[in-house]
Amino acid sequence: MMFMHRRDFVRHAGFAGLMGIGVVPGAFAAAAIKPDAKSALIVVDVQNCFVDGGTLPVKGGADVVPVINKLSAAFENVVVTQDWHTPGHVSFASAHSGKKPFETTKLGYGTQVLWPDHCVQGSEDAALLKGLALPKAQLIIRKGYHQGTDSYSAFMEADGKTSTGLAAYLKAHGVDTVYVCGLATDFCVAWTALDARKAGFKASVIEDASRGIDLNGSLKAAWEKMAKAGVKRIQSGDIAV
Repeated sequence: MMFMHRRDFVRHAGFAGLMGIGVVPGAFAAAAIKPDAKSALIVVDVQNCFVDGGTLPVKGGADVVPVINKLSAAFENVVVTQDWHTPGHVSFASAHSGKKPFETTKLGYGTQVLWPDHCVQGSEDAALLKGLALPKAQLIIRKGYHQGTDSYSAFMEADGKTSTGLAAYLKAHGVDTVYVCGLATDFCVAWTALDARKAGFKASVIEDASRGIDLNGSLKAAWEKMAKAGVKRIQSGDIAV
């Protein structure tokens, strides 16, 4: 039996590709990600308000549910976030005279996008989607409940000072890697992934388990910012379930 040196094999495979000759499928495929006890899945804001029929719908938002349900089986640690605004919250356009949804305003902590009233505490609009099945979810982080501060990230409120306590919780459970998915990619998902990196976690965003709003190019900008911060962009199929 003839054995081929690794260098010769690589050269042969490259030549075969150029000539259109088939190469053994999977010969260079990346190994599937196998989450362990040091990994956590963070499911961001999969709520009625962010799907069709909600107050701030994200196109295709409900489509993430079966993907997330399947993914969750691979994780020992699952955390869920829930937008939980007070009536008349500072992030609502209705709280600012003359302002319309999706305009911006300056607040004490910086520029704030103004949203339609959404995810008001205790409303059906704020409830998690009924189809979401996460039996191993161990913690729900409610955010945006301080009247004068918005909160996109699961780790830190928009003022950049007020912690949700999630980083300490995950570290206490030995977690060093997070996989983020949900709604919306360019806002709460991205901010969560970016703050995870700032807190010292390795972070990936699962693209097909998330959906974006894409407000004035915000989706492209969010992916660029995440890439610069070392957040990996992966697909649900990259994770062994």
